[in-house]
Amino acid sequence: MTIRSLTTTWEDPMPGARAAQELAGVDFLRKLAAGDFSPAPFARLLGATIESVEPGRVTFAMVPGEQHYNPIGVVHGGLLATLLDSAMGCAVQSKLPAGSTWTTVELHTNFVRPVVMTTGKIVAEGTVLHAGSRVSTAEGRIVDGSGKLYAHATTTCLVFPARPS
Repeated sequence: MTIRSLTTTWEDPMPGARAAQELAGVDFLRKLAAGDFSPAPFARLLGATIESVEPGRVTFAMVPGEQHYNPIGVVHGGLLATLLDSAMGCAVQSKLPAGSTWTTVELHTNFVRPVVMTTGKIVAEGTVLHAGSRVSTAEGRIVDGSGKLYAHATTTCLVFPARPS
């Protein structure tokens, strides 16, 4: 048996979390993508980065590796669901004013083909379908460099409006 290892490092995520409360969602996400704030530790662990941010649309990208495999030799579906949840949730966040937050209350994911190490870079795109004051919905897709679809999803997010000062 050949043993492999993975070492990761991360910075304190709380300065970014505090900034997320002070900035409009799209502004915070743009600063996060630009490196003004440290990425979330889970994103660093998975190797995922924010690739683009615009109001109502956010993309994450990563190159899957062997460390993402499940016992049957393909990338674990939970990784794809995580990327989709992140892209769709951040798309919702991109429509929120400063001080508002959100949480996923429902995530439905369809896997249409397996992702393997030779798939190369994958991109998860989240797009807002409805941006409500209490409930928002979004859809997402994961594609490879040639646009081939690997998974698609929908989400419902509960929005917590900013508290009055």
